[in-house]
Amino acid sequence: MSRSNVTRRGVLKTGAVTGAGVALPTIFTASSAAAFTNEPTGSSVTLGFNVPQTGPYADEGADELRAYELAVEHLNGEGDGGMLSTFSSKALQGNGINGKKVEYVTGDTQTKSDAARASAKSMIEKDGAIMITGGSSSGVAIAVQGLCQEAGVIFMAGLTHSNDTTGKDKKANGFRHFFNGYMSGAALAPVLAANYGNDRKAYHLTADYTWGWTQQESIAAATEALGWETVNNVLTPLAATDFSSYIAPVLNSGADVLVLNHYGGNMVNSLTNAVQFGLRDKMVDGKQFEIVVPLYSRLMARGAGENVKGIFGSTNWHWSLTDEGSKAFVKSFGTKYGFPPSQAAHTCYVQTLLYADAVTRAGSFNPCAVEEALVGGDSSLPGISSEANRGFLFDGLGNGQTLYRADDHQCFKDVLVVRGKENPTSEFDLLEVVEVTPVAQVWYEPDHPMFAGGNLGECNPGA
Repeated sequence: MSRSNVTRRGVLKTGAVTGAGVALPTIFTASSAAAFTNEPTGSSVTLGFNVPQTGPYADEGADELRAYELAVEHLNGEGDGGMLSTFSSKALQGNGINGKKVEYVTGDTQTKSDAARASAKSMIEKDGAIMITGGSSSGVAIAVQGLCQEAGVIFMAGLTHSNDTTGKDKKANGFRHFFNGYMSGAALAPVLAANYGNDRKAYHLTADYTWGWTQQESIAAATEALGWETVNNVLTPLAATDFSSYIAPVLNSGADVLVLNHYGGNMVNSLTNAVQFGLRDKMVDGKQFEIVVPLYSRLMARGAGENVKGIFGSTNWHWSLTDEGSKAFVKSFGTKYGFPPSQAAHTCYVQTLLYADAVTRAGSFNPCAVEEALVGGDSSLPGISSEANRGFLFDGLGNGQTLYRADDHQCFKDVLVVRGKENPTSEFDLLEVVEVTPVAQVWYEPDHPMFAGGNLGECNPGA
């Protein structure tokens, strides 16, 4: 990837990455004297923010970058400090990370795995990034997570919802705060059954990559367990912009529910096409036809406009939450940018703080020390009887008590079920939280069949 494709923020450095020696005939360069990849030796430390700045998930990427910039300000002691004051861990003091000023570089994943890996590789090799974070596609997240494992740097996943990210593709150097497809199904299915009944026939349109596959599997399993029938599941390309040819067959399928396993611009376009085909006005065997969007975001709701009214879905977080952490973040973000943050912005901001906190508590940037701080210890979530209920327990970051689980580096917390508002008061007030699903309802064991087959492996410090 050319230098021009990576944007550097903060103090500009020239020449080789600090600690890097002569280029070695391997993927990553490192000094033989370094204890780990890109060990900081100066007064600053560089983080790599790798987000979709183009492509179908670009809206999420833009909000992620806003959140990252805000997190850097707060870590460096600028602004009002945001969630630093509400975070249950009090290690962060607004003096950077371990006393080093936080700088960052950015890259465009283009919502493409190859481009994302190239961008992350450049950040690590050329810019000395010691942590990579970002993404709004699980395919991208899994690809970059694998690269970071090879490179010996920490990957703090941004928006990634596929079960595989912390399932069969989990890595010791990778960590996810965002929830996943299984959790969406576990939270959403009971609400759908309560509102639409147990005797329903669902037709799924599914984005054809790891997120879509595991999201569809999760929703189908959860709804079928409550009596629903899955009539069909049709895969759609991520690059699709017109879904008319996929919507038309639904009309004569006998289905009375359309499940759109789409995200970002894909969901906006497929929902718009579905409404244009009259599905929301259709009756099937005396039942009102319904549409479900399992993974929602405020940005998608804004793009879809009137079409989201009354449609159920799930989210990781929402700006209307009234806990102290959420209020602090919404205030900081709103003051800086003039509008409330999305769930993508929230999870990226939180991941940055969690990384900085782990480094500070560990007293080291060594990724293996960071891993131990992020998931080590014997803390557990109250009310869950499981040998796997151990890791780093924290609060004050917007979702109530949250466990970073040691077994798979997945966060466990409450999940929100939302619905498109019938009478929104502004362009941002588009979703209403109808249920806060307790973490116990979305809990699963690490060897659950939907997450089996992976091996966390050992932390890699790289150099």
